[in-house]
Amino acid sequence: MSDRFLRACRREPVGTTPVWFMRQAGRYMPEYRAIREKYSLLEICRHPELAAEVTLQPIRALGVDAAILFADILLPAIPLGVGLEFAKGEGPVLLNPIRNLDDVKNLRPVNPESDLGYVMEAIRLLRGTLSGVPLIGFCGAPFTVASYLIEGGSSREFLKTKTMMYSAPEVWRALMDKLSGVLRDYLVAQIRAGAQAVQIFDSWVGALSPQDYENFVLPYSQMVLQAAQKENVPVIHFGTNTSTLLPLMKRAGGDVIGLDWRIPLDDGWKILGDNVAVQGNLDPAVLFAPRSEIKKRVGDILQRADGRSGHIFNLGHGILQNTPVENVKAVVDMVHEFSFSNDGRAAECIETRDVA
Repeated sequence: MSDRFLRACRREPVGTTPVWFMRQAGRYMPEYRAIREKYSLLEICRHPELAAEVTLQPIRALGVDAAILFADILLPAIPLGVGLEFAKGEGPVLLNPIRNLDDVKNLRPVNPESDLGYVMEAIRLLRGTLSGVPLIGFCGAPFTVASYLIEGGSSREFLKTKTMMYSAPEVWRALMDKLSGVLRDYLVAQIRAGAQAVQIFDSWVGALSPQDYENFVLPYSQMVLQAAQKENVPVIHFGTNTSTLLPLMKRAGGDVIGLDWRIPLDDGWKILGDNVAVQGNLDPAVLFAPRSEIKKRVGDILQRADGRSGHIFNLGHGILQNTPVENVKAVVDMVHEFSFSNDGRAAECIETRDVA
């Protein structure tokens, strides 16, 4: 098995920078859209054979260095009993949002092996199928999952979430205690089923100030992250719009910290320090640009990484709908061809090469 992704997570030397993409399996790929014509998103997640097939599609098409399990961060909401649906064009809808302490107390206990066993079975299927590519499992971070449960779906302002934090801290902490335990057990179960690395998605935590993150979020994320790290697999801690939160995210935990495009990669790494790996940080919108512009942006990120051990090339968030597949594949090829060797010298000068 090629282990450059796992080695980079551990800040060990690699000959070529590893690359994978968040949402690398999904609706931008025609193979995925063909399956979605027959099955809903939740049906795919609940059928291990389908989830495994969708996970494998970008491995076949793109040549990425890691597979990430096809699932959804809100799957634990189903056994919790909050009523998860996906509305067409609107995303997730929670039918029974959390409003008070009684709602938290009414959340059902969750056993990952029995209540989310289809996820573990998909992991076991993939480990028996994947050849030469490590598998990443994942879960949502407590804050991000809590925001969906409180808001009842997606949000821009997170007003209900923040209002609960400020006005009903006892409800907030009860909910975060519950979620962090569920997510911890769920992530550990994925590792024990065969996931070789895991990522915690705190996609919306950038809505918070550093003070609120430290007071209301850090201890709960830390519980999940530290439990995963005790399983001796690489743990990636991902968020967006988190430039002001990076030192706190590092304190919360993770072998790898995700950087989005709002901060230059070298500046973010300097804030974090050399004793942690970084993942990122191409803007997903760049994948719609002309090939020459894509090449320029990829080259800039690799130059900022400067050949240091511990860089995993990725986007700053997930691949967007309608992204040209050929551009995603081109980025993989660019990273592999032009990434810096570990002594800091460029394998090729990316500015002077044409990439078709």
